[in-house]
Amino acid sequence: MQEAIAKADTLIEALGWIRRFRDKVTVIKLGGSLMEKPDSLLHVLVDIVFMETVGMRPVVVHGGGAAISRAMDAAGIKPQFIQGRRYTDQRSLEIVERVLAGEINESLSQRIEELGGRAMALNFRSTCVLYGHRMQLTDDQGQPIDLGHVGEVTRVDRSLIEKLGQAGLIPVIPSMCWDEEGHKLNVNADTAAMAVAEALGAEKLVFLSDVPGVLRDKDDPRSLVHTLSPGEARRLIQQGVVGGGMIPKVEACLATLERGVKKIHIVDGRVRHSLLLEIYTTSGVGTEIVQSVPAEASNQPA
Repeated sequence: MQEAIAKADTLIEALGWIRRFRDKVTVIKLGGSLMEKPDSLLHVLVDIVFMETVGMRPVVVHGGGAAISRAMDAAGIKPQFIQGRRYTDQRSLEIVERVLAGEINESLSQRIEELGGRAMALNFRSTCVLYGHRMQLTDDQGQPIDLGHVGEVTRVDRSLIEKLGQAGLIPVIPSMCWDEEGHKLNVNADTAAMAVAEALGAEKLVFLSDVPGVLRDKDDPRSLVHTLSPGEARRLIQQGVVGGGMIPKVEACLATLERGVKKIHIVDGRVRHSLLLEIYTTSGVGTEIVQSVPAEASNQPA
């Protein structure tokens, strides 16, 4: 009986959040590292189906770096990364399209359908909703860097994505885009998810990967920072608490927050049902970045 009552209490706690986020868009970015763990991915997809079932409008944006690297290795192509971006020549682009926009994208959509949801794979064979241009980077001397067929998103087909959500379908978007001349480009999945969230005016943008969030001590999961304001996030970067690959992610989150996305979450997708726990419980399990932190919010370890 006590176990049953505890389950009922959990449902009651979730009820307020379900009502609050009904008809609101949440963009969920699936990292390639998460998709290498079938059990974790299954729980995430179940969570996404649950979200749509109770009235939220989830939109999935995904990468697939590990699978792409394996396919390139099988083809005898050595991956090259420049300033964190995968150099993409024509042969590499064909592999990226086949693996990312084909196999992974359609597999994710199929799995969602198998779990009872309805999904639409938005790739080049159906309808691509991301448009952009080639990315321009410079080196330390200010000289342009050739990244090959690598792009950044400048426009999102918001209308189509919204119509799919209104019809009860979950859009599944690979991180590739068309350019103005009809060429295909490889796009960083984080920046693709941010562009989609900004275009849709999303309530939330959730990054699911293999990190628990922002930690005050990178070796102590108990030091998780549950809620961050932009000012506190910048202080943690200056103090070196946030370092390495987390710096560009947090800085990009702050830029996205300034463009209208209400909350950004960094969550460990390996934790069972972490997506539901982050959205539908009061404490959450990851780090949320918001414009202002309520006075009662605590950043101390749980």
